[in-house]
Amino acid sequence: MLTDTELYEFLEERHNKYNQPNFVETDPIQIPHRFSLKEDIEIAAFLTAAIAWGNRTMIIRNADRMVQLMGNSPFDFVMNVNDVKLERLQSFVHRTFNATDLVFFLKSLKNIYANHQGLEQVFTTGFAQSNQVFDAIAHFRKVFFEIEHPGRTQKHISNVEKKAAAKRINMFLMWLVRNDNRGVHFGLWQKIPSSALMLPLDVHTARVGRGIGLLTRTQNDRQAVEEITESLKKFDANDPVKY
Repeated sequence: MLTDTELYEFLEERHNKYNQPNFVETDPIQIPHRFSLKEDIEIAAFLTAAIAWGNRTMIIRNADRMVQLMGNSPFDFVMNVNDVKLERLQSFVHRTFNATDLVFFLKSLKNIYANHQGLEQVFTTGFAQSNQVFDAIAHFRKVFFEIEHPGRTQKHISNVEKKAAAKRINMFLMWLVRNDNRGVHFGLWQKIPSSALMLPLDVHTARVGRGIGLLTRTQNDRQAVEEITESLKKFDANDPVKY
């Protein structure tokens, strides 16, 4: 088992290796990096994160297709969405996420920007209840599904109230909140601090976490996210998910 000093050095080395602009070229975060308008970045990041499971090349290809189907203007497309525009989405599919899901996602995003002051405000409102990111995610999920929706689509937004790890939403929040001026994450949202972010936990990060002694829980659930993030705070309490 590594000592705390050795573990800190290992984590810092990995952080410095991967938290670099050249990483963007091979990561799904390249999709929102194509945009400069805040709302375009938010929507592109949200949709990309929503399909971020499986092969990385496939994720990038299908996220690229999504923004192309929206005319490379996500915010304008969302705010002016209509049945004619939605028709062009009918061929979209990414694993179990299909056109039915994408159409609802865009309708819900329109509701969020038209009636809730946008994605940032929804997450910020939820976060302000307790200063906990999981409460922000729970609040967001309620708002996201407040309009009529297909039952099948609920599985594509993690339910943290049922102890889901919410890897994709935590990744989305990391992208929008973290601001270390390294050119990877955006730092667009100011009212959720980096210190409150939770690690995007998947099979890989969980396996590595257990292997180096950061995680003991055997299930990859909300409790595991809380445990591994708390472990990382020993090495950087202000920005644990940088690792």
